[in-house]
Amino acid sequence: MRVTILFGGSNKERLVSVASAQALHRALPDADLWFWDVRDEVTEVRSEALLGHARPFEDEFIAGGSGEPLERALDRAKAEKRVLVLGLHGGRAENGELQAMCELRGIPFTGSGSAASHLAFDKVAAKRFAALAGVAAPVGVPLADIDRALAEHGRLIAKPARDGSSYGLIFVNATQDLLGVREAAKTEDYVIEPFVSGVEATCGVLERADGTVIALPPVEIVPAEGAFDYAAKYLAKTTQEICPGRFSPAIAARIMDDALRAHRALSCRGYSRTDFIVTGEGPVYLETNTLPGLTAASLFPKALKAQGIGFADFLRDQIVLAERAVCTG
Repeated sequence: MRVTILFGGSNKERLVSVASAQALHRALPDADLWFWDVRDEVTEVRSEALLGHARPFEDEFIAGGSGEPLERALDRAKAEKRVLVLGLHGGRAENGELQAMCELRGIPFTGSGSAASHLAFDKVAAKRFAALAGVAAPVGVPLADIDRALAEHGRLIAKPARDGSSYGLIFVNATQDLLGVREAAKTEDYVIEPFVSGVEATCGVLERADGTVIALPPVEIVPAEGAFDYAAKYLAKTTQEICPGRFSPAIAARIMDDALRAHRALSCRGYSRTDFIVTGEGPVYLETNTLPGLTAASLFPKALKAQGIGFADFLRDQIVLAERAVCTG
């Protein structure tokens, strides 16, 4: 099958997607490059255009030339027997819509299927399923109770219910912060929770071509300015991402076990990454990403390296799994 890297998208995480696509293309230099732009069109781009885009986290990527509607591009992917390597994040790329469009056409693609993607993208539902699997998760706070919850807990955190937490993250430390949450909640649903103090951590889960599923070494995150938002993840020079994290063997084992439990509870496929806060009592679940960042500086590739797995080997396994899923689906 023809390997095609699909990147871009119309949501807020399209800049990260371009950086992921650069890393993917370096590992898969013979793959075709399809750019999904904000007009909902797909344009084939040349290698030098993608790799020559010097500031992917700051500047928009412009494909140039004429494209075709996404649905028509997917019809062509089916006709041309393409397998899509998804260098996409957030929005319709991660909420299950794109996956459903591919599944209905019989197009193989990397990552989780539509049902798992849709479930994991909804932070409230994902948290509920993780809890059913025995993973500790924070209680939710209704927007109507936010004043009482702030008085009770002292600090809260609010994040979009169905989007990446890099964007729209709000720390509620005082009553004046409540206005920002209420304003943000007018345009999209928000998850509000008591602030959990501890060490930020994330743990990848990997399915290999032989069917084995493993948890990768946990990553410890020390964010710049205390908040692991978009700027801290991709722009700040002082954010530290330590892999393997400086956790005791017992805590590291719990993080890895919880990540596996979440991956299975949400029926993820191929790979995922689950975020935690590690408290004195152990890890607390935050969310699961079905299309985590794959940039040269992203957390999942760092964990792969710590496990001794080459990035190109990881991608080849994911392509095999994608093709197999279509054959057995």
